[in-house]
Amino acid sequence: MSVLVGYVPTPEGEAALQTAIAEARLRETSLVVLNASSGDAIADPHHVTPDVVARIEKELADSGVPHSIEVRSGRDPVDEIVTLAEESQAHLVVIGLRCRNPVGKLLTGSTAQQILHDVDCPVLAVKATR
Repeated sequence: MSVLVGYVPTPEGEAALQTAIAEARLRETSLVVLNASSGDAIADPHHVTPDVVARIEKELADSGVPHSIEVRSGRDPVDEIVTLAEESQAHLVVIGLRCRNPVGKLLTGSTAQQILHDVDCPVLAVKATR
């Protein structure tokens, strides 16, 4: 059993990571950090760089929470989260939410909504503090 966090290098991703660390500690379980990108853009701002991975690795090592970091590319991020949640037997998935207006949600859909529908365990959605 584990806690899985969908991480992107944004304030929302950082909020999700901090919440996931706290949840893993509370549940006395391991943490799986997933950064997933569809890979359809030349420069994807949601894909982590080696420097970001190293920073997260240090933060997690300092936290004492058993962990792993997965960086995946080439598939839909929702599919990656669903697959890894099953593979890691996650009993909680943590995701960050960004504020969007109703028209934006209607036109582009919601990754968070897809995750809520497709993952078979509880999902904790967090917003970044302002």
